[in-house]
Amino acid sequence: MRILIAAILGGIVLFAWGFVAHTMLPIGEMGMQQPVSEDGVLESVKSGLPSPGIYMLPSLEPDKWGDEAAMASWAEKAKVNPYAYVVVAPPMADPAAMGPQLITQFICDFLGSAIVAWLLAATAWGFAARVIGAAAMGVFAWIAAVVPMWNWYRFPTDFMVAGLIEQGVGWLLSGLIITWWLGRK
Repeated sequence: MRILIAAILGGIVLFAWGFVAHTMLPIGEMGMQQPVSEDGVLESVKSGLPSPGIYMLPSLEPDKWGDEAAMASWAEKAKVNPYAYVVVAPPMADPAAMGPQLITQFICDFLGSAIVAWLLAATAWGFAARVIGAAAMGVFAWIAAVVPMWNWYRFPTDFMVAGLIEQGVGWLLSGLIITWWLGRK
């Protein structure tokens, strides 16, 4: 029960930090840009990227990766064109209705906090070491999930830095409340 309550409290803190980071601070928008001609881009997406999925441009079909001529052609194209990593999703019925996404986010924050609380409860560490341990788990999540997006898919560096701030600070704060609760008698 002690770990469950710590996880709930940690999830609440992490969720609240996410709210602050994305609505009150510029962290949630770091690396994001607005298109110059949104309507033209949307029309191009509808016609050129018709199915939901992830597209990388310039692209090369996987079955042609072994074809030297196709690889050379793709490499030349990639040298003179911008790179794009595009996520295409079907239109939303009500894009302003964030309820389901907020619920999913809280569940993820709770589950992450449950793992952190369980791991911290299994240690003999003192208060400071547990808090630092929680922050380190946030940095680990960032290294494992966000940095590869920067490395392989060229996500902007400021997007990557924002991820470090969000995860590092979020898990530091969550770690404080989890550690405090776990240390109660």
